[in-house]
Amino acid sequence: MSKQQDTSTLWGGRFTEATDAFVQRFTASVDFDQRMAGEDIAGSLAHARMLLSIGVLNSDELDAIEQGLKQVLAEIEAGEFAWSIEREDVHMNIEARLTEIIGSTGKKLHTGRSRNDQVATDIRLHLRAAIDVIAGELTRLQQGLIALAAEHTDTIMPGFTHLQTAQPVVFGHHLLAWNEMLERDHGRLMDCRARLNHSPLGAAALAGTTYPIDRHLTAQALGFDAPTVNSLDSVSDRDFAIEFCAFAALLMTHLSRMSEELVLWTSAQFDFVTLPDRFCTGSSIMPQKKNPDVPELVRGKVGRVNGHLVALLTLMKSQPLAYNKDNQEDKEPLFDTIDTVLDSLRAFADMIPAVQPNKAQMREAARRGFSTATDLADYLVGRGLPFRDAHEVVGKAVGHGVEHNIDLADMDLATLQGFCQDIGEDVYNVLTLEGSVAARDHLGGTAPRQVAQAARTAALLLEKRR
Repeated sequence: MSKQQDTSTLWGGRFTEATDAFVQRFTASVDFDQRMAGEDIAGSLAHARMLLSIGVLNSDELDAIEQGLKQVLAEIEAGEFAWSIEREDVHMNIEARLTEIIGSTGKKLHTGRSRNDQVATDIRLHLRAAIDVIAGELTRLQQGLIALAAEHTDTIMPGFTHLQTAQPVVFGHHLLAWNEMLERDHGRLMDCRARLNHSPLGAAALAGTTYPIDRHLTAQALGFDAPTVNSLDSVSDRDFAIEFCAFAALLMTHLSRMSEELVLWTSAQFDFVTLPDRFCTGSSIMPQKKNPDVPELVRGKVGRVNGHLVALLTLMKSQPLAYNKDNQEDKEPLFDTIDTVLDSLRAFADMIPAVQPNKAQMREAARRGFSTATDLADYLVGRGLPFRDAHEVVGKAVGHGVEHNIDLADMDLATLQGFCQDIGEDVYNVLTLEGSVAARDHLGGTAPRQVAQAARTAALLLEKRR
């Protein structure tokens, strides 16, 4: 390696030999952090205008910087920008190109800041913008679920525990259970956004700066709620990235659970729902196959998101204050999590409104599984039997039904009275599937009237987000 100053960087004055080519590639981040170019330029514009306000720049210099950064952004958006690995990252690439365009004035832009607070600002801006898009797609998915639920407040299906038929519910009730998961996810996402929306710009390398900067001015210009309050924490904090990935892991877990049910429901064994062909693929060898690839792939992607969360937690677990080069490893997991969540939500938001339930098959499945057994027990309790005695009576009746392949609702009155003389003709009101779901007429219950109201309430809640 030659003993010469590395003139390709903007920090080479301290060094007497060039960086090894492998080390240069190994430590560079420009291949992935260039996606923050827009945020980097926005932060630089806010910083430059603040420098004008404190007298570091004059109006001509600010104008030159603004015009130069505008040209840089245009080149990037047009795909004409020459990204250089020798300049390490998005920040130094943009600053170097700015200086090429406007001359030495470009070298003044970095006054009063560091790449440490610069990248911390950029990544918050980038994640904040991503959160807003993700929140929109999450809301769109919820709207589709709620609308589908409102159409099926009396479509009966079996409810399951242990994947065994338990009690009848309506399809709309099941869909609204999915919506409750997503509603909690939305709340977590908004909590994350609120906590990240503080500006680290001005914390500089770790201790602040000797210049009389106005951090409130830059925070306001960039849409932050306020500046961060401790310079050490400002440049080293990545809690917001971890919190976002934690949100993402839970959201993807919920989408995976939904996917699992869709995969089961589209199988020939269940045949509860049909997915449009555009969300499925065929088999290269079995012409009859229609594979639910979108739900399956979303179900699989939860693994990579969970991995990214663990990666970020591990990345931060032993870092001393303040900034360390380790933090360069925060971006690829975070960026991939953003992309994975957004793609998964878009796929689901497009697919859910097109789901077609097979009402007859759902109803028949609910009828076959003795799903009104609990209703018979409750009926007997109403006739004065202790619940445990009623439970035993119904268990014997179900055993008889299994042996003779007959559902409770199809047994004649004499057969039912053979298990308990307290059973009357009115028992058939509770043994029907419609009677069973209608009886659960309370907040959170599966009665069609309650489900319809729940769908209206959920829709109104989404309206308030606008």
